[in-house]
Amino acid sequence: MSLAVQFSEYATPDVLRVVDVPSPNAGPGLVRLAVRAAGVNPIDWKILHGYMRQAMPRDLPGGLGSDVAGVVDQVGEGVTAFSVGDEVLGASITPSYAQFALADPGALVAKPASVPWEVAGTLAGPGITAWEALNKLKIAKGETLLVHAAAGGVGTFAVQLAADRGALVIGTASEGNHEQLRSLGAKPVTYGKGLVERVRGISPQGIDAVLDASGRGEIPDSIELAGGPERVLSLVAFDAAGSGIHIHMTEPGSGGLRALRDILALIEAGRLRVPIQRTYPLGEVAAALKVSKSGHLGGKLVLLPA
Repeated sequence: MSLAVQFSEYATPDVLRVVDVPSPNAGPGLVRLAVRAAGVNPIDWKILHGYMRQAMPRDLPGGLGSDVAGVVDQVGEGVTAFSVGDEVLGASITPSYAQFALADPGALVAKPASVPWEVAGTLAGPGITAWEALNKLKIAKGETLLVHAAAGGVGTFAVQLAADRGALVIGTASEGNHEQLRSLGAKPVTYGKGLVERVRGISPQGIDAVLDASGRGEIPDSIELAGGPERVLSLVAFDAAGSGIHIHMTEPGSGGLRALRDILALIEAGRLRVPIQRTYPLGEVAAALKVSKSGHLGGKLVLLPA
């Protein structure tokens, strides 16, 4: 038996419980991880509240989490990529808010010794999403990118990855996160009324592309600033699909492994950092999700099950 976070009804984080469950076993082609860190992402509380029940149906009681870092402690038949004792990170196929999780080796990469567990557990979801979104937008050296919710999970990666490509990055965020954005390589602006004028004050010639990780109604301003919808991409504004912008959803595949390896190389080279706002034990999972839902974070939230 082992501990895992579960919920039996779609509701607020207060319904979450840490319960004893049978430890999962690694079947053919899978590995089992002793989870050391699990990143907390907005998708997790959206699933809990039932907002994703049509797109991501699941049987209840169920668990949460997919970003994971841990130690391989069981290897299924046919697996050659990893061995027991290997430290890895990536995405799990069973909930990662648990002491043990199963994963496809094709969704994992080796964890460098220099990368702390709490950082390793946050990379897969937001890191891969930011990497793929910048590729879809074809961000190049010398271009100007506007990132909405630049201090958030995906935004933090997008700002640094774009800056590393040689782009000028302008990021929307609350005043309290402006200094952090500057330290990550972005020029911060406050979101809300007057955004177009504030952005043009920084970049009078306009901008080349927009990555929207906010979904707070910035799409019309984004299209105006970019001179059209062709290079405006949103991760969350599904209701704006008819405007001609790109709606991006990360899909599993080999591109994710390349993204993780690129991100890890930048971290090890000191060219990308992952701010951690707070870590929580499994027993404080409700508090973690409440903070995540409140928004305006200054770093990643991480569960440490071990």
